[in-house]
Amino acid sequence: MIVDKLGREIHDLRISITDRCNFRCVYCMPKEKFGRGYKFLARNQLLSFEEIERTVRLFAKLGVRKIRITGGEPMLRADLPDLVSLIASIDGIDDLSMTTNASLLTPEKAKTLRNAGLGRLNVSLDSLNDADFVSINDVGCSVSRVLSGIDALDSAGFKNTKVNMVVRKGTNESSILPMARHFYGSGHILRFIEYMDVGTTNEWKISEVVTATEIKEMIHSEMPLESLQPNYMGEVARRWKYVDGGGEIGIISSVTQPFCGNCSRARLSAVGKLYTCLFASDGFDIRELLRQSMSDAELLEAFAKIWMARDDRYSETRGKVPNQQKVEMSHIGG
Repeated sequence: MIVDKLGREIHDLRISITDRCNFRCVYCMPKEKFGRGYKFLARNQLLSFEEIERTVRLFAKLGVRKIRITGGEPMLRADLPDLVSLIASIDGIDDLSMTTNASLLTPEKAKTLRNAGLGRLNVSLDSLNDADFVSINDVGCSVSRVLSGIDALDSAGFKNTKVNMVVRKGTNESSILPMARHFYGSGHILRFIEYMDVGTTNEWKISEVVTATEIKEMIHSEMPLESLQPNYMGEVARRWKYVDGGGEIGIISSVTQPFCGNCSRARLSAVGKLYTCLFASDGFDIRELLRQSMSDAELLEAFAKIWMARDDRYSETRGKVPNQQKVEMSHIGG
């Protein structure tokens, strides 16, 4: 086990495997910045599956137990089940999950991912209202297409699927209660996420944040909630359960109730940069290290030094560094 300068261990590694996405969500990859002329990474710029497997294997020696595959949209990466299989076979990895918009999931693809060793999925869905959802994803994808993807996960035997809703004032806060009603009793864990200032292209404003307290009270007024204990130290979502047994929800409050003190996550971009904070300005180029003739011991030492030098706590100091440039969410997967 290693700890950073604030005494935080590393347990989670989130790995972006592509910078491409079939959505153009206005808070992540707006068309104004990611339009037809945008140049995405060439294949040889991406970390290979073998490089990703080696990285995960070494980080497991440093204490990483949870891996989340992200993007972009990870379903766009060719031969994805092969990567899942490689990671699932690594000693020490107890939890392998993936974040997706679910629009490309079919029963066959879901079953293949399940058989390859994927344990859980997080599905992004920001509204049940078609007009609002199309306005957000900006590519004409319907709600029913995403719900069909979630059904495919159920059919394949996935449990504890989480549905993530980013709540932005003036955009989709009217969908909070409909989302809660829809997923009540479904066995899926609905998670509401405060709109965050990840990257710079979304032109974030704090006035557009619907707070965790407001979200909780809105739901509690119709479907009473009571607090649950965290599943583990450093869990980002505060857990709530319905008093009458209808399941649970989570609320992620990075803006109004920062949880930097327990943050145990690092993020690896598709181009091989390691970020020690979601809001970092830059990362450490480990692709260059991987493509040199370094031994596992030398790489392990380099990775350990990066984490032990970490002192990030952006959400606790938000606004104290004016005009700070931050890596885009589409590069590191949130």
